[in-house]
Amino acid sequence: MSKQMTFTLACAVVLSALVPGVAGYLSARLEAIESAERNLHALETRLHVREARDARPVSLPAPCLRTPATPRYQQVPTTALGDREHKKRWTLGVPAWLPGLLKGLVEER
Repeated sequence: MSKQMTFTLACAVVLSALVPGVAGYLSARLEAIESAERNLHALETRLHVREARDARPVSLPAPCLRTPATPRYQQVPTTALGDREHKKRWTLGVPAWLPGLLKGLVEER
């Protein structure tokens, strides 16, 4: 056999082993990509179903009515506290009229 014929046969043997190996590797990679894509689509579908199930309408079907006014705190007239009581300054961070008011509330109960 000539050297050229030996070289040609050696290349044919190497290629006959290399081509199917590369083809198998590439087909396995493509199959893995397709499988990952199918799994992704399935997860997206499950997510959309869950979001649709949990979704609530943002606006009410009826028109919004004017909100009622907030109740105001009962205002105590200053004359009820006495002339001297409401003119006093705060003492130690507590207004002078507060202890008398609390004493009155406790006595009512």
